[in-house]
Amino acid sequence: MKYLSEYRNSAAMKRLAGAIRREAEGLGRSVNIMEVCGTHTMAIGRYGIRKMLPGSIKLLSGPGCPVCVTPGGYLDRAIEFSRLPGTVIATFGDMVRVPGSYSSLEKEHAAGNNIRVVYSPLESLDLAERFPDKKIIFLGVGFETTSPAAAISLKEAGKRGIKNFYIFSGHKRILPAMELLLKSEEVKIDAFICPGHVSAVIGSRPYEFIPEKHNVSCVVSGFEPLDILQSILMVIRIMAKGEKPRVENQYRRVVREKGNRRALALLSEVFEEADTEWRGIGTIEKSGLVLKKTYGDYDALKEFPVKVKKTGEDKRCICGDILRGIKNPADCILFGRECNPENPAGPCMVSSEGTCAAFYRYGNGR
Repeated sequence: MKYLSEYRNSAAMKRLAGAIRREAEGLGRSVNIMEVCGTHTMAIGRYGIRKMLPGSIKLLSGPGCPVCVTPGGYLDRAIEFSRLPGTVIATFGDMVRVPGSYSSLEKEHAAGNNIRVVYSPLESLDLAERFPDKKIIFLGVGFETTSPAAAISLKEAGKRGIKNFYIFSGHKRILPAMELLLKSEEVKIDAFICPGHVSAVIGSRPYEFIPEKHNVSCVVSGFEPLDILQSILMVIRIMAKGEKPRVENQYRRVVREKGNRRALALLSEVFEEADTEWRGIGTIEKSGLVLKKTYGDYDALKEFPVKVKKTGEDKRCICGDILRGIKNPADCILFGRECNPENPAGPCMVSSEGTCAAFYRYGNGR
């Protein structure tokens, strides 16, 4: 298929891998490159990109899977929402099997509570219109990629006069997490491969503070194997030439410097920044998006006050360390044994974009 197969050309992949090896030889040191997008993580595993690189280049998987970084407390509250009479939980499919502290949405559905898998918040809005006697709660999980769609659904709810639609916002912003990782210095990060989907909304310019403040280059990358290999080559060439770290945009066919202005305007109208918790990382300042007061009538947190009990998570699960890039799935005693896609112990195995799911599926580290 044109515009797809051309980015999966095996001969071109080999040429790029060879160029990376030649440039890396001149560096004389190891390089840690972190991707912060679950789609990149899966593509790297699927196309065997790690095996194509020299041993001096290490790819780290960061907190780029939105389901994985959603804290257990969010799941626990969603579970309590599902137990309220007359409520319907509408959610993306990846969230259904994620374990909370004492249950999961999958288990709640089996117990008779109404859990619906949807593909967009607008589908949730249609549910609210079809079932006016029910209260539809959409679980708003994701980065800047999915939050504009949630904003559109709220504006559409107002236009249609729908009063039984609510959003439980767990939306997050990727930039504060990237900066926290650099400040923590738990792992040395020499460069970032930045998420193409998020960047299509926010643009490439917002990453400029990273090279300016932290002396780390960023490359906005597409998701095909040639995109990723070219992005790695761009990073290595900056280092090999001794050039000042900077932001590069490999994904120019989609991403613009200033992003999608209409989507950004929607986010600004509907949401405001707030401190929020990330699984395995903790609370990050201004990294979350919550509904503004003008949209408070649609806020599930305000409409449905519930008590959340917490019994604790499996302490053996190291999803938090994996999300911070300091360990990989093979370091976990559960990986491939007690924890697998059929019986996931943590969100990194549940999500189709999770690092553990990628390593298990494509054999990296098993």
